[in-house]
Amino acid sequence: MKKVLLVAVFALGLFSATAQDKKEAPKNGWKKGGTFTFLLNQSAFSDWVAGGENTIAGNLGVNYDFNYLKDDFTWDNKLILAYGVSNTETNGTRKTDDRIEWNSLMGKKAKGNWFYSYFFNFKTQFTDGYNYKADPNATFAVSKLFAPAYITTGPGMLWKKSDNLKVNISPLAAKIIFVGDDALSAVGAYGVDPGKKTRFELGFNLGAYYKATIAKNVTMENTLNLYSNYLDKPQNIDIDYLANFVMPINKNLNTTVSFHALYDDNAFKGLQIMEVFGLGFNYNF
Repeated sequence: MKKVLLVAVFALGLFSATAQDKKEAPKNGWKKGGTFTFLLNQSAFSDWVAGGENTIAGNLGVNYDFNYLKDDFTWDNKLILAYGVSNTETNGTRKTDDRIEWNSLMGKKAKGNWFYSYFFNFKTQFTDGYNYKADPNATFAVSKLFAPAYITTGPGMLWKKSDNLKVNISPLAAKIIFVGDDALSAVGAYGVDPGKKTRFELGFNLGAYYKATIAKNVTMENTLNLYSNYLDKPQNIDIDYLANFVMPINKNLNTTVSFHALYDDNAFKGLQIMEVFGLGFNYNF
């Protein structure tokens, strides 16, 4: 039910936005730009009768777009890097966010807003991750750099109204899951057969992107990816939904809210949710 609600909320916002999004005049050449963000959260207590624990947390993020247009050919790229840690008196330093992602989408105009397309998506992380509930002492890493790593790619059809509003449909998309660590490979982590380091899937992929100003000085950016593996349990649709809300205070300071929801039954039998809220330093480049 939670998965259905996530998709429904995104779809409602996306398609209602088509009437609001103004089509920009296209210009040939490269269009590049990105944002570097640093978020900081802190709680400090001294003889506080109600109780509390000193906490400090920080998140670094890079969101960079480099898009190319040449007449009826379009090539859109987005690089997302994120890393966060928190430190408490009880638990010490623990990771709170870790993401490396590159999205690439090429299109050749077919008719109107439709393009013949080919997409490529790569995901992994920077450092080791631990399940602190099951393993408080962090003795066994449940994820590492390239363990897992995901490549999803394939041909399809792209509906693109602007750089800020597009949907790509690929009915024949290949997905390769890499587990480069011997210990994780041995236990068959992330859907690979025990002892193997790769898993191949073939299925349907839908990718959607929508960015808009939803209120004065409030920007919303949504990214949704859905994947169904024809070869194994196609009814278990993988979901990756990321929403970022940015509310500027001045040129370099803003309040940021980030919501990330994942569902992948090869990694975890349930919906994974992460929320980040904080005051941030923002630099556009």
